[in-house]
Amino acid sequence: MKTGARPGLELVEVDVPTPGRGECLVKVEAASICGTDLHIYKWDEWAQARLKPPLSVGHECAGRIVVVGEDVTHLRAGDYVAGEGHLFCGRCYYCRTGMAHVCENGKIIGVDTDGCFAEYIRMPAVNMWKLDESVPPEVGAIHDPLGNAVHTVMRGEVSGANVAIIGCGPIGLCAIPVAKRMGAAAVFAVETNPYRLAMAERMGADVVLAAGAGADPAAEVRRLTGGLGVDVVLEMSGQKAGIDAGLDMLRKGGRMVLLGLPSGPVTLELTEKVIFREIQLIGLNGRRLFETWYQMTRLLQGGLDVTPVITHRFAIEDFAQAFSTLMEGRCGKVVLQP
Repeated sequence: MKTGARPGLELVEVDVPTPGRGECLVKVEAASICGTDLHIYKWDEWAQARLKPPLSVGHECAGRIVVVGEDVTHLRAGDYVAGEGHLFCGRCYYCRTGMAHVCENGKIIGVDTDGCFAEYIRMPAVNMWKLDESVPPEVGAIHDPLGNAVHTVMRGEVSGANVAIIGCGPIGLCAIPVAKRMGAAAVFAVETNPYRLAMAERMGADVVLAAGAGADPAAEVRRLTGGLGVDVVLEMSGQKAGIDAGLDMLRKGGRMVLLGLPSGPVTLELTEKVIFREIQLIGLNGRRLFETWYQMTRLLQGGLDVTPVITHRFAIEDFAQAFSTLMEGRCGKVVLQP
């Protein structure tokens, strides 16, 4: 829990929550740590402005339903599920036009309400997604970031395209095999972290390119594509340098899908780099509810393997070590096991 307005978290004993009307009680088998959780752990400016402690955190989980509340008819105790972390009202303009993931009244589990870094979590039944028993709990737990990767790849329209993925955190790493399965001709992975560059290669990237001091991945991409550049850029880093490099390696008429979150305002050279070159810039937030979940399920059933992205597993009592591992950067996805 975030018990007060300060850095860190605390392990505490609380009562098991009771599900209300339309809710389920889930016994958590695996919960993965997100970059959002790291912001909360560090208690940065964003976290200070958003959270109201005390609050249990975490929003990526899988487990088994132990109790269903009143009016829940499509689920029962024993069902194996993953949780969609976006809470949505179902009645606003966006919910009623297929965009519940950007609900006007939306909240996030573990940010605005109690989360899943716990033995049990109470969640709306509509947020439960049934998992096949063949899916390991830690893979079920990363359906949230995997969904972000799938949504980004789908919006990129990557079939037959040369694709650059900038930023090989867990979402960028998941996007590599998804893009290959969706028919990308070649995938170029760009990353500053050598550990994650090696992971990108293991995930199936055709070319891995180091970014950072002294490196010019855009020039190398243009060289490898005969001077043309790639058709699609999936920007996962949220860094100005990554966005600029992505524009530089994108051909005229290409698409850049922006999922990474910059820490502040970003200035772009729109006239020369975007408008005159007819570049499409597409901003994304999360994943579509629940279209992306159907897509994830079919991809996993078809053989998509994202298990290499999960590099570390910790007992929930060792949460401080888990967050320390994440901050060191020599990891993929870090999973807590209550």
